Amino acid sequence: MIVRSFKELEGTDRHVKSASGTWETKRIVLAKEKVGFSLHETILYAGMETEMWYANHVEAVVCTKGDAELTDRETGKKYHITPGTMYLLNGHERHTLKVNEEFHCICVFNPPVTGREDHDENGVYPLLTEEV
Repeated sequence: MIVRSFKELEGTDRHVKSASGTWETKRIVLAKEKVGFSLHETILYAGMETEMWYANHVEAVVCTKGDAELTDRETGKKYHITPGTMYLLNGHERHTLKVNEEFHCICVFNPPVTGREDHDENGVYPLLTEEV
């Protein structure tokens, strides 16, 4: 059994801040736990806009605090995301998240991330694996 608090992850290698300066995340469960998914608590900063494309992962996101506009860049459709709203990127959709009010969310990735990932120039997380 693993029990972790967000607080104990602060300042560790599981507390990752993006190179873009638009978000930070606490990576609670990673690939090395070998459970088939990773679990993150992520904060995206107010006034920021982040283009993402999880070409190698499926991601589910549940908003717990804040306000953002999600745009599906493939269709142009926009969604208002507020606490209690979930979105699932099950088709590897290219998307943009425009944050109106600091946005807190819980994210699940499959395949799991290792903890070393950051978005590349296309908004993609590379598909990294854990050393066995």
